[in-house]
Order: sequence, then structure tokens, then C-alpha cells
Amino acid sequence: MNLKKLSLCLLALTFCVSMFACSGQRVTRVNNDQPIDLSGNWNDTDSRLVSQEMITDALGSAWLRDFTEKQGRRPVVIVGDVLNMTEEHINTGTFVQDLARNLTNSGRVTFVASRDQREALRDERADQAEHARASTVSQQGNETGADFMLKGQISSMLDTGSGAQLIVYQVDLEMINIETNERVWMGNKTIRKVVSRNRFRA
Repeated sequence: MNLKKLSLCLLALTFCVSMFACSGQRVTRVNNDQPIDLSGNWNDTDSRLVSQEMITDALGSAWLRDFTEKQGRRPVVIVGDVLNMTEEHINTGTFVQDLARNLTNSGRVTFVASRDQREALRDERADQAEHARASTVSQQGNETGADFMLKGQISSMLDTGSGAQLIVYQVDLEMINIETNERVWMGNKTIRKVVSRNRFRA
């Protein structure tokens, strides 16, 4: 191979390596507690922080103290639906799980399974009744009923101005006495995000 052909081969190899390096994907691992906001949309940080703050507020309200003093036990709570009233896709199931986790880990309420989970557990008990040893069967009819249901919605507003967009998320939650339908607590949390205009350009 003469010098000219060798030089061309080296040049082509250098070009290929450069193109691969430029087009390669780079992944950076980050701490779970580090806020990351790429689009301005609702994300896992919003879900985690809002659930923590709102559950802390709910558990610090008078309904919990009043129930505990009157009944002599912790209230039994279930999380119902959280509706997505925004125009973007929000996985409200993740937010519901964050709410449930904070309620359960607080140790101040007894938290019971959701509607779908209860159906699965009932199927399991029915299967046990048919197939498991009698001494190990979990009996039907021993479920713990909930005293209160936490439910709510996420809504948003959008304001576009010169060079930026303002996204406002509003989360409304309420704790409802299942037997009486009384609202014993109502909470509200607002998140405001300013997103630069150039982030929306193609």
C-alpha cells in the first residue's frame, strides 16, 4: 500500500471515529433526590414533593386528632381517584402511590388496599379456600373498612408571554368521611414554572 492510499485510509478511519463519537448516546446517572426538569411538564419531582407536603398538612389538621380522641384508634384511610384535568399526559397512578406511601409511612393512620388490590386479594382468598390447607386459609369477610377516602385532581393553566411560558399546576386534595360524606380536610398546592421560549423551538 503506497503512502497516498495509507493516508486516505487513516483519514477515513478518523472520520468514522469522529462521526461515531458525535452521534453516540451519553447517559449520566443522577441522585434520586436531585430535581431534574427538562420540559417544564409535571414530573416525578413534582409528584414526590407535592405528596410529601400535602400529606404533612393533612395529618396536621384537626380531623385526625378529633377522630383518634373520639374512637381511641387510628383512622383507616384509602386513596381514591386523582383526576388529571390538564391537557398533558400525567401518570396519576405514580402520584397516588406517592400519597399512599407517605400516609402509610407516617404511622399515624392505618392504610388499606385500593379497590383493584382488594379484588385481587379476594380472588386469592377464594383460591385458598379451594386449594390450601384449612389451617392456612385466609378467611373472607375479615377486611378492614376505611373510615376516610383521600381524593382530588391536578389541573393546570398556561400563560405565554414574550420569550417565555408560565405553567401553573394546581393540586387539590380532600379527605372525606366515607360514612357521612363530610369533607374533613381540603388542601391545595400550586407549582409555578417559567420555561424559556427557545426550549419549544424545533
